[in-house]
Amino acid sequence: MSGQSAAKSGAASETAHELIARQQRRQDLQQRLRLPLAILGSLLAGFIITAMVSKEPVQAFLTLITGALPRWQWSQADGWRLMRMVRFGAVIEDAVTLTFLGLAVALPFRARQFSLGADGQMFLAALAATAVSLYVPGPGYLVLPLVFAAACATGFAWGALPGMLKTRYQANEIVTTLMLNLIAIQFYRLAVSGWLRDPDAGFLVTPLLRDQLVLPLLMDKTNVTVMLLIAPLAVLLAWLLLMRTTWGYEIRLVGQAPAFARQAGVPVGRAVWLSMAFGGFFAAFAGVHISNALLKRLPVDLTPGLGYEGLVVALLARNEPRAIPLAAFLYAYLRTGAQAMERTTDVSREVVLVIQALMILFVVSERLLPGMVEAWQQCWLRCRQLLSKQAVPSVPTAAVSEARDES
Repeated sequence: MSGQSAAKSGAASETAHELIARQQRRQDLQQRLRLPLAILGSLLAGFIITAMVSKEPVQAFLTLITGALPRWQWSQADGWRLMRMVRFGAVIEDAVTLTFLGLAVALPFRARQFSLGADGQMFLAALAATAVSLYVPGPGYLVLPLVFAAACATGFAWGALPGMLKTRYQANEIVTTLMLNLIAIQFYRLAVSGWLRDPDAGFLVTPLLRDQLVLPLLMDKTNVTVMLLIAPLAVLLAWLLLMRTTWGYEIRLVGQAPAFARQAGVPVGRAVWLSMAFGGFFAAFAGVHISNALLKRLPVDLTPGLGYEGLVVALLARNEPRAIPLAAFLYAYLRTGAQAMERTTDVSREVVLVIQALMILFVVSERLLPGMVEAWQQCWLRCRQLLSKQAVPSVPTAAVSEARDES
């Protein structure tokens, strides 16, 4: 009997292990299918909207999907030529900038700090980089490190300011970062239109930077520079900071369980302001990319709002530093394709923005898909139970009592 019971318990344990393994495989499959299904759903929704407003929906939607890609073109005079490299270069340029801004937003998010200050940090860092480039003499290999150092120090300090206000005075970080953005942008415009203005230019702009201080190009006919190589290094640095340092452990612990971190003696205030300061540090690289790579000078009307696009990139990447470059590339690719769709088809700009927003919304909310499927399954099971109960004929109580009396 003992042998039979042991065999039964062994079979039961094997069955339990099989069930657990099957459930784990199902969860892994769902995890892998979430993002592809969200992307397919967003493409389907975008095509439906395009079909409602365009006379040639297929061509318009293909322009959205492939408009940012280069293509080969044949001519008898020049042979095969790679066309539309400027457009593809714009995708890479935007992706590099958005990678830095995504890191600037993701790091405070990991400490549960909803920081919106990447815009102001980027503006002031670009201003510091331009000031050093214009007024510090010397060869490029000596001045360029000073440019990066000045920009990073400025971004770090401006990012630490709302963190200090949060830890010392409990000031809401959303309000403080938004107000500091306004201060930074207005100070930027004051400096460009006054102290750094080029008197020989016909509009409000700084002088052109020296060629030695412009970052080297990697692709002809574009502004793709060595910042494309620095971006992966910044991502690696952010990941190492979060996962391999004491500061990063404190930031993650404060973001996941602030009450436990406080009870365990973790310096919560330091983790909060450091997360926002490190965000400003990475936003500074976006400022250098704009000043010393893309524009080579700073105009007074530099458009604000890139920091909020970094917020979208961080949400797409779920605040994971290693996923931010891919999210930035997808966002930049979609934006460039939308611009091509607007210029070459009969789809208006407003519709393009709606399609773009829907695609981002589908991808950001892809975590809701398993919950929606589970809720639908539970609803279906309840409906089947109700229908089965209604299908069972009811027996009169009198007949039941007579049957009991006869028994």
